Amino acid sequence: MQRYHDCPLVLRDFLTYHETIKGQSPRTISEYYLDLRMFFRFIKLMRADMPIHTHLDDIDIRDVDLNLIRSITTSDIFDFLSYLANDRTANPDAAAPDYGISPAARARKLSALKSFYKYLTVRTKQLTENPVADLEYPKLRKSLPKYLTMEQSEALLRSVSGANKARDYAILMIFLSCGIRRSELVGLNLSDVYEDRLRVVGKGNKERIVYFSTPCRKAIDAYLVERNKKVLSDNRALFGSRDGNRISVTAVHRLVKKALLQAGLDSTQFSAHKLRHTAATMMLSGGVDVKTVQEVLGHENLNTTQIYTHIENTELKIAAEANPIARLDFAEEE
Repeated sequence: MQRYHDCPLVLRDFLTYHETIKGQSPRTISEYYLDLRMFFRFIKLMRADMPIHTHLDDIDIRDVDLNLIRSITTSDIFDFLSYLANDRTANPDAAAPDYGISPAARARKLSALKSFYKYLTVRTKQLTENPVADLEYPKLRKSLPKYLTMEQSEALLRSVSGANKARDYAILMIFLSCGIRRSELVGLNLSDVYEDRLRVVGKGNKERIVYFSTPCRKAIDAYLVERNKKVLSDNRALFGSRDGNRISVTAVHRLVKKALLQAGLDSTQFSAHKLRHTAATMMLSGGVDVKTVQEVLGHENLNTTQIYTHIENTELKIAAEANPIARLDFAEEE
């Protein structure tokens, strides 16, 4: 927590709780810190007698304490959300800056506030009133995740070549067969590979077992022939890099983009995360129920998984319209 040098104690305790007790990722902790720091700076700017041109990012929040937090009302929260929607800009020095951040960004900041106040009212009981408890999230535009068709997936796998062909092919097969996250793949150890399954450590250090197909097993076996001849700096790692270290998230991103380009696919539209979408979609199209897909993907909330059922419904609609019977219309002949 030393990197959060300008943290008031109450915020530092909250971040420590989520890092050590909840086991959340450094990225999540950093987002909490940045979002809550902005909120406290805004509150101080609204409450204090500061020069009119005071920049929000220049405000010190180290003196924020429980008394200030206790005084914050739902009206203050609405003022903050209004500021985000209408006045906040990512680049104020631009010639024509865009004001107002997206609903998704505002929802993330509200989520941080909800977690913070839940910690203070429910976990530690330092407060009795929660001003954000009943606030609704900004309405988000839901878009269907992009995914590869079966033909595109086959083209992607056929495109793999080069010195690391066995490794890259195994990685792509795991993505398409198991639907694991990029960070989960990077964290795989040799000891996590069993006869027909992987032990995966997901978000919040939660472990789950993900089974793979026979072709995926063959791809892993072919790679292991090479892997067992190498010694890495972290020799537990399943996948290594050219410099002898555990493969990085960035390296995985690059190898997926390379394979997409070699397959003639749009590398700006697809990524390692889109391969996860592809695996989920194929599971559902193959008859796997959504609850099982939820467990495979490691989603805490079933609603997160159900986005893929909308994809399947869309495909069913396309199939219905493609049926020649759809072109018949006897209604006007009655």
